[in-house]
Amino acid sequence: MLVLVAPGQGAQTPGFLTPWLDLPGVEDRLRAWSDAIGLDLVHYGTHADADEIRDTAIAQPLLVAAGLVSTAALGAVTPGAVAGHSVGEFTAAAVAGVLTDDDALALVRRRGLAMAEAAAITETGMSALLGGDPDVSVAHLERLGLTPANINGAGQIVAAGTLEQLAALAEDKPEGVRKVVALKVAGAFHTHHMSPAVDALAEAAKELSPADPKITYVSNKDGRTVAAGGEIVDRLVGQVANPVRWDLCMETFKELGVTALLEVCPGGTLTGLAKRALPGVKTLALKTPDDLDAARELIADHSA
Repeated sequence: MLVLVAPGQGAQTPGFLTPWLDLPGVEDRLRAWSDAIGLDLVHYGTHADADEIRDTAIAQPLLVAAGLVSTAALGAVTPGAVAGHSVGEFTAAAVAGVLTDDDALALVRRRGLAMAEAAAITETGMSALLGGDPDVSVAHLERLGLTPANINGAGQIVAAGTLEQLAALAEDKPEGVRKVVALKVAGAFHTHHMSPAVDALAEAAKELSPADPKITYVSNKDGRTVAAGGEIVDRLVGQVANPVRWDLCMETFKELGVTALLEVCPGGTLTGLAKRALPGVKTLALKTPDDLDAARELIADHSA
């Protein structure tokens, strides 16, 4: 059984969309979305530098656009399940048919702007903890006033909070943690610091008419599968200020009988986690069009 997954913020790198523009129709599609949401996706995906695409309001729609064009380039594909990490959930919702591509881009553009506004209130950030016992690490973070914003499985937790709190964490790592790595994000996402963005996103979501998913959809909130489109949108809204439980998503993949995991562009992060947490599961990260043939072969071998 094949699971299709979409990465979250931090996966973007300068120029990562450049090779995709060589595919027929991709540039036209990106320019149409750019006009619709008021953001030049072609420029930011090809010519912008790392600091520019670190901006939350730019990174989020850029990642969803990349996920959608790379999924479309695979051709007809119906995975057994679909999920996304953080903003990748918007890609997953579109792939599952809950939102149209246009609605997903419009809503994620509003999400990015709202989260950037919330992040500007206080200087905050996120850092990944590598190694250690999750229970020990979570208790340690709470003592420092930090939130375990992403519990990713495979020994990785992402802490979020103020820059002062993160500096204290770097000096005082939890027992067993090998390294604390600052992430290239512009705020403490999936924490109470993002509460102002929830209201803005909820208001924007009122304009949508979501459909029930055509593909099994696995939610970041608790790793559960969700069968109602309206509930999926509600979860997309609330997830802005809730921790991402990717560990529970991977547990659900196991329960569903996953045999292969394909991560859409810009792939790499989630396949890395899967290699450690889902031994025996075939993985493939879709980075450039050069990976499409291998991805299609994986789909053919593992689709029902």
